Amino acid sequence: MSQINVLITGAAGFTGRHACRYFVNKGYHVTAAVRNTPRQGEPGVEYIKCDLTNKEQVRQLVKRANPRYVLHLGGKNSVPESWGEPLLYMESNIMGSLYLLQALRESGCASRVLVAGSRLKFELSVPLDPTHPYALSKSIQEMAALSWGKLFHQDVLVAEPGNLIGPGPSTGICALLAKYVVNAEQGEHQKPFRLSSAEERRDFLDVRDAVAAYEVLLLHGETGSVTPVCSGLERRLGEVADLFKSLSTAEVAIEAGNAPGSGADEAVQPQRLWELGWKPEYAWKQSLGDILDYFRVERAEWL
Repeated sequence: MSQINVLITGAAGFTGRHACRYFVNKGYHVTAAVRNTPRQGEPGVEYIKCDLTNKEQVRQLVKRANPRYVLHLGGKNSVPESWGEPLLYMESNIMGSLYLLQALRESGCASRVLVAGSRLKFELSVPLDPTHPYALSKSIQEMAALSWGKLFHQDVLVAEPGNLIGPGPSTGICALLAKYVVNAEQGEHQKPFRLSSAEERRDFLDVRDAVAAYEVLLLHGETGSVTPVCSGLERRLGEVADLFKSLSTAEVAIEAGNAPGSGADEAVQPQRLWELGWKPEYAWKQSLGDILDYFRVERAEWL
């Protein structure tokens, strides 16, 4: 029986690396689009260098991959960087997505495309009220991809992940805390780690569970749908810091500011994913322990 072709964009990123490993292990033939070939790629993955803002490169990528499923993770995702390069973010996140959809359309591939948007934006309103250029680019990306799919009869759906955590290179709060703890274990002198507020609440989901959710949506999701990918459970940042401290014998100094706590995610539940049979497999403590173990091993790379 022939393998099913999957194309993963943004394959060298935090989520992309886990996605490549997951889909290969599930028996798919994985083509991975990357801007630069990774030093240590995943076994069994075919890597192709591609700039998603280059139409001809995207056409060649689609021609070689001939995908049945596309997991579109590629694009820019740094809020601070987006302030300095706003047009780059619009081009990468919006036009890169449309170039990909057009290339699939021209190729005649009967591909299902899952676009990874972001829940870390703002509530949908008209007119849009973004808080930073990254938020603007992701919101337009989602609307443009879904509208394009409807106009040109392409099978497009959107996943909206929240705060993804897990082993691997990341700039999220859990990765920053883990690096701080590992430095403390090595005896490095550091200023106290500063949280904006111990009461701020966020929904965290292990990236490996998110990738499994992406497969469920590719196989069973509804065309044109927008599905939150989250745990459905909020945790205080103070609770996160305390668990990291409990997983190490190092002396760790963490301070918290007086900013009021927030709970923007409290009403969001992954109801649709539950209905499709998905459920998280990674326990909270295991996720944080795996993050610490990753940075203990990889410490030399990020010093």
